[in-house]
Amino acid sequence: MDPRSDHPVSEDELHALLDGQLQAGQRAALEARLARDPAASATLQAWQRQQAALRALHQAVLQEPLPASLLAAAGQAAQARQQLQQWWRWGGLAAGLALAFGLGWLTHGASGPGATLARAQPVREFVHQAALAHAVYAPEVRHPVEVGSAQEEHLVQWLSKRLGRPLKVPKLAEQGFELVGGRLLPGDDGARAQFMYQDARGVRITLYLGSAPTGVHADKAGTEFRYAGDGPVPGFYWVDGGFAYALSGTLTRPQLLQLAQAVYHQLEP
Repeated sequence: MDPRSDHPVSEDELHALLDGQLQAGQRAALEARLARDPAASATLQAWQRQQAALRALHQAVLQEPLPASLLAAAGQAAQARQQLQQWWRWGGLAAGLALAFGLGWLTHGASGPGATLARAQPVREFVHQAALAHAVYAPEVRHPVEVGSAQEEHLVQWLSKRLGRPLKVPKLAEQGFELVGGRLLPGDDGARAQFMYQDARGVRITLYLGSAPTGVHADKAGTEFRYAGDGPVPGFYWVDGGFAYALSGTLTRPQLLQLAQAVYHQLEP
């Protein structure tokens, strides 16, 4: 005999019955107990009436087609999850970066004054965090940023204070991208900032920046933009003036390189 057969029906059991979470045998057993528990039976009936009333009240909304913007956001989120799963199946970004460094996987003719990314471990962590931050926040519809572009001055002052140096927000209107806003993020070497941009099609890119990871040293030979395409999203990464930068987005390699160059030239001291 079920030891609960003589016990009063609990609210958790009523919720499970109301929400259709019970298997056939469990449902039959619970309904038998309800027949001997008038109070619980009355509660269930009241909840059923309330549920029916709510469904009737919002029936028109339930039958409406999903908004295109919501469907697009769901598609972006699903794509990001799929990319993340593929990323981990192949051993993560670490393997991609190890291969990149081992084979001299660099962009050709994409260099300028500054410093270069050096050791694989700090770079791997920086790239990992930048790619994940993009995958998490770029699909967001209602809260993609903490501070919107309408408060750009406040955004720059706030992030400059938290990152410990004056920041500038690159303008990418000539490249077809407008600032959405930005947010503060944690990093292994202190606070990081993320600026988000969006074009007329709704495609988003993010600029992730912060203090250069420990172990990344300046190279007098100059900056080289390095491309990583095996993570959740592709992107270009570089270090300059003690800061590391990552520009990420679901664009082609030439498109990302053009945007990275535009960002770099605007951030030059």
